[in-house]
Formats: sequence, structure tokens, C-alpha cells
Amino acid sequence: MALSVVALLAGLILILINQLINSEIAYQNRRNRYLQQNIFELDAKVAEIRHIRRKRTELLDRIRVIQELQGDRSVNVRIIDQLVRTVPEGVFYTSLKLAGGRIAIEGVAVSNNQVSSLMRRMEDSDWLEGANLDAVKTAPDYGVHAMIFNLTVDVQEPTQEEEL
Repeated sequence: MALSVVALLAGLILILINQLINSEIAYQNRRNRYLQQNIFELDAKVAEIRHIRRKRTELLDRIRVIQELQGDRSVNVRIIDQLVRTVPEGVFYTSLKLAGGRIAIEGVAVSNNQVSSLMRRMEDSDWLEGANLDAVKTAPDYGVHAMIFNLTVDVQEPTQEEEL
């Protein structure tokens, strides 16, 4: 009888230990599911943060480009103003192309003297330098001595002291 009581008691203890271990396993599984759910949510937030950072970088790049364009706007006006101021009588432009700080100019002049005068005026300008005559052709459609010319000139922004 004592042996049966001890066996019964041992069986009850084993059942209790089994229940305790099963409850600990269930508790740990719940904690693992909770952590996995939070990890999934955090991964989604991290992905969203990466997306927002990429958008932020794109917006900052756009802002920088816009600021550069706004800063160059007055420069372009000054360059056109200098081109107008340097044109002597008897010369007119047919094409202007600005690329990389260099202006390619095509135009018509009544004589060689006007082209020379144009180049001297460009050299005297604070904004233009290095006028280089690329080609000269006769232009009988515009007059007996008229000529079509191509020249390039570099844009040089003056320093603050020169501008004043």
C-alpha cells in the first residue's frame, strides 16, 4: 500500500512537473510570437524610414538644383546684358549658345572693323573674356562687304570688388 501511495505520489509529481514545463513552454512561445510581431512591425518602420530618407535626399537634390538655377538667373541676365552692350553698330547676332561657361556666337557684320570692334569690346567687358574668332565667310545677301562670323567667348563672373 505504501508502495502504491509512493507510486501515485510520484505520478502526480511527474504530472505537475509536466504541466509546469508545458506552461513555461507556452509562455515562452507567446513571448516569441510577441517579439516576432514587433520585429515585423519594426522592419516595416525601418523600410518606411529608408524610403523617407531616399525621398528626403531626392528633395534636397531638387532644392539644390532650384537654388543653383535661381542663383544663375541673375548671371544669365548679366551675360545677355553684356552681350548687348558689346555689340557695335553694324553687327547683329543670329545665334547664341551657352554651354559650360562658353558662348558660341554666330552673327553678321557689315565689315571686318565691326568684328574687331566687337572682340575688343568683349575683352573690355567684366563678364566676357577670351574672344576667339572661329570662322568668317562673305555674306553677299547682307551687303557688299558683309560677312558671317562665328566666334566663341568665355564667361567670367567678376569678383565682388570688380563689379563695384
